[in-house]
Amino acid sequence: MGGSRASLFLSKTLKKSRRGILDMREGSLAAPVRHPIDWHSPGFLDEERLDKELRRVFDICHGCRRCFNLCDSFPQLFNLIDESETMELDSVKAEDFGPIIDACTLCDMCFMTKCPYVPPHEFNLDFPHLMLRARAVEKRNSQVPWTVSQITETDRNGKLASGLAPLANWSNRTGNAVTRPVLEGLAGIDRRAELPKFHSKTFTARAHAEIAEVKTDAPAHGRKAVLYATCFVNYNDPGIGIAARAVLARNGVETEVVHPGCCGMPKLEHGDIERVAANAKRVSAKLVSWIDQGYDIIALVPSCALMLKFEWPMILPEDDIVKRLAGATWDLSEYVVDIARNEGLAPGLSQLDGGIAVHIACHARAQNVGNKAADMLKYLPNTDIEIIDRCSGHGGSWGMMKGNFETAIKIGRPVARRVAEAAKSHVVSECPLAAIHIRQGMTTLNSEPLASTPHPIELMARAYGIGS
Repeated sequence: MGGSRASLFLSKTLKKSRRGILDMREGSLAAPVRHPIDWHSPGFLDEERLDKELRRVFDICHGCRRCFNLCDSFPQLFNLIDESETMELDSVKAEDFGPIIDACTLCDMCFMTKCPYVPPHEFNLDFPHLMLRARAVEKRNSQVPWTVSQITETDRNGKLASGLAPLANWSNRTGNAVTRPVLEGLAGIDRRAELPKFHSKTFTARAHAEIAEVKTDAPAHGRKAVLYATCFVNYNDPGIGIAARAVLARNGVETEVVHPGCCGMPKLEHGDIERVAANAKRVSAKLVSWIDQGYDIIALVPSCALMLKFEWPMILPEDDIVKRLAGATWDLSEYVVDIARNEGLAPGLSQLDGGIAVHIACHARAQNVGNKAADMLKYLPNTDIEIIDRCSGHGGSWGMMKGNFETAIKIGRPVARRVAEAAKSHVVSECPLAAIHIRQGMTTLNSEPLASTPHPIELMARAYGIGS
């Protein structure tokens, strides 16, 4: 890894004082730098080395505590230390680290926004990737329950459930006293957690059957983009993809829709780095051929965009195909904003009355491109926008699991409260799982329930008079 681009950048970025001491400025004043994940190293899965690194990082976190109000990992850590015999890490047992590791949702917000000790600081903290390493050890030691690992098989599950969509949706429905207790007992999914619905007709099937009329007189005509369908949009929420395709067509963009396979984020959450790498190689090999034909790649879900743009290159830093794909991949909102700023959006956007509350997904923020969803919606005429840039609390599959659900609701309650206080007519989120969780969180505030929490692109389509 010493010859990697990230390591080279690190060596150039670290500055020395006149006395030759490394510059250890705090406050994340320099842009954070991430190292490739050295998962092939013999020491990566060594439990003694892992424990040493966990203690090094935990001790720094203990002395700082800036991240106390992010995910539940940090309160778990600080309480563990404060309640120990010496109130220091020396009296904390390694086996007690489990809840801290499990509570990390890999949202990256500590790394991106809070931690003053991320590289290029000499302390070299990357808390999420350290938790990933710990989970990789758990995976190696067969500590991930079989039922939990089956939840990560999103393509297989999506294909099966889509074929039986009415039955799957009935069995997954919150309040189903027949199936939800069974699901809770077998898979550990809390019976109170609202689950995504499945559609019998996937996004890829609809895209192949329906024609998107490209406006040849639009300013952005000539652009070509592949919509990477993602598991969630393909099987659970095709409406996001349909709206994206329609908005892009209105703006002159020729689109193709493909789904070569999952990005691997659910498997990353459980430390299965080897399977993530395999998915990355397979999917990138399919997508790179479109780049050769002049197509941009658009990921329809922020988590998937983050994987293609950042996580895959850190897992496979020497893979040239993965690097090419990362450089050609756009988040959906980011792409529409790029059209607006360079060619200009096609005319015809109408005003949406009542204002918009925009929840910025953690994995959108982690891409470090700004609040592109809000930027996109600002192009609607006379738009009143409230930006909510706090975690919804869902954290992928974490928030739906028994034992985590109440904590997930608690973490997300400030978001739900801000939505209620904003009192906008439209509430949107770039993350479909966050959208579900926000709706469910609103019920805990005795607020009027939200009818829907669409993706921002669906509001753009509505403003163009496309769809409902």
